[in-house]
Amino acid sequence: MVQTCGIVTLRQQPQTAGGTVSVSLKDEGGAIQVIVWKRVRERQRQALLASILLGVYGKWQSEDGVRSLVAQQLVDLSSWLGKLATPNQDFE
Repeated sequence: MVQTCGIVTLRQQPQTAGGTVSVSLKDEGGAIQVIVWKRVRERQRQALLASILLGVYGKWQSEDGVRSLVAQQLVDLSSWLGKLATPNQDFE
């Protein structure tokens, strides 16, 4: 199990994804893609949609040379930002 956190820079839910959401996280070390399957999205909708700083527990997946973190648990860590919190770009 891997744990990480980062600033949410983008959330995407393509119509063809069957309820799966892709989240882009960024920190001082770089960016990662997080895959949130439908069952996790349904259980942790508030953290997924409201977080500016998102904590993720999950497992790495590598497919066709692309690595993604498959989320098993999401945690809203936005309160750690204090007054630095700013809006992000959702569902483009």
